[in-house]
Amino acid sequence: MNGEVEAILIAGPTASGKSALAIRLAERLRGTVINADSMQIYADLRIITARPTAEEERAVPHLLFGHVDAARLHSVAQWLEDARGAIAAVRAAGRMPIVTGGTGLYFRALLEGLSDVPRVPDEIRARVRAAAEGRAPEELHAELAARDPSTAARLRPTDPQRILRALEVFEATGRPLADMQGPRSGAVLDPARAVCMFLAPDRDLLRIRIDARFDAMMEAGALDEVRRLAARDLDPALPAMRAHGVPGLIAALRGETAMEEAIERGKGDTRRYAKRQHTWFRHQAPDFVWSAPEEAEGRILAALDENGRTS
Repeated sequence: MNGEVEAILIAGPTASGKSALAIRLAERLRGTVINADSMQIYADLRIITARPTAEEERAVPHLLFGHVDAARLHSVAQWLEDARGAIAAVRAAGRMPIVTGGTGLYFRALLEGLSDVPRVPDEIRARVRAAAEGRAPEELHAELAARDPSTAARLRPTDPQRILRALEVFEATGRPLADMQGPRSGAVLDPARAVCMFLAPDRDLLRIRIDARFDAMMEAGALDEVRRLAARDLDPALPAMRAHGVPGLIAALRGETAMEEAIERGKGDTRRYAKRQHTWFRHQAPDFVWSAPEEAEGRILAALDENGRTS
């Protein structure tokens, strides 16, 4: 650590206890919780994304939760600018920014900045997405491979959002997106001035917690939430429409699958995502210290104490 701690960053797989830890620290340290989860930004998805409850949001200040409509695309660059403003405002108020979530690209942008990729004009984005509507992700990936093989080789065929982004960039510029992902700029935080912690629960326990939480979300009204979202008839390729649990529950509401199958699909998708989060942070986030969740609070407070910030 080098000088004053400017922020606490808490990452980890879904259901690892990040939000609860962030709230406890915010209460103790006069902090503000700032969201770094790409699904918890959406106003339509409080329950199915396990966003903090209204009561939790009243207990301590929360920023960048539920502030984006599900019909909107919200890029990493847009989140970074939101986060830049939020962190500056929190620090100006004499509070500690506590950034928490599981979206690795958000944390990387915060600490390293973004590659200089040109903005895609709205008319091109609309044209590409209209042409993609109703097509399987694998078909879109094959199209990308024919036009931009270097970028396609880096993307999973089941990741329609990033595939569409690459198609948009190629359509707008005629250049591979991979060629533009070089030098980065615009970092908000210096890792040397942040406490960066990754919560790493026992894998078997995490699977149990993921399943239990999905059941709890269903009991709390997740199905009605998804029903309201489905009634908006949005583009199924939008990020909000692909939140874990949403596609399966919409299929069940339409009678295309059994509800029990939809619930199991949601749990399975979430477990696989948690595994990918572990892998990504292990290989792509060297500034994060890994910790068992039950030890993380003490370790964060100890790091702050070394820099004179605990109270």
